[in-house]
Amino acid sequence: MSFPKPYYQWRPHPWHGLEVGPNPPEEVNAYIEITPYDPVKYEIDKTTGYLRVDRPQRNSSLPPTLYGFIPKTYCGDRVGDMCEQAEKGDGDPLDICVVSERPIGKSEVILSAKIVGGFQVLDHGEADDKIIAVLSNDNFWGDISDLDELPKALVNRLSHYFRTYKLAPGEDDSISVEMVYHRERALKVIEASMEDYKDALEE
Repeated sequence: MSFPKPYYQWRPHPWHGLEVGPNPPEEVNAYIEITPYDPVKYEIDKTTGYLRVDRPQRNSSLPPTLYGFIPKTYCGDRVGDMCEQAEKGDGDPLDICVVSERPIGKSEVILSAKIVGGFQVLDHGEADDKIIAVLSNDNFWGDISDLDELPKALVNRLSHYFRTYKLAPGEDDSISVEMVYHRERALKVIEASMEDYKDALEE
């Protein structure tokens, strides 16, 4: 029996076993952890590669788009250096939000995402950037090339979500959106995270 290339005898780890994308940094793969308006926050288990329940959402702030990460990226020294207020990168894969016209109601899917911008997020003193993208072959959003072409209300919802999604009664607000940036800077953040991954995780 012949197998297609690449062929994996076992499921590849979504962070380490998948490629960055078809044409990085402009077009990347996104591994989706959370679907829009999901009341539970899921996160990749770094050891097994399966989704783990991180926590139920603590308040009424729910993700307005698909939310996941870009494989073979890492928020290390280079990403941290791009945020003046950050002590370092957060040590996770680079997060990505993907806009699509049709509802995608399943997580643990891979899709091709076209980069349009991002948020510089500071979380407990660590750089935790959120890349914004559109589904590459989306009939409605696919021709968008920069953040200004997305509805302002949607960008504001995303910003509000990341400013509030970890808030809990009695805890200090330690997350801030330091900057909303366009495609050019987003591409540089992705490139930095790819280099950080090579330094930190590739032998």
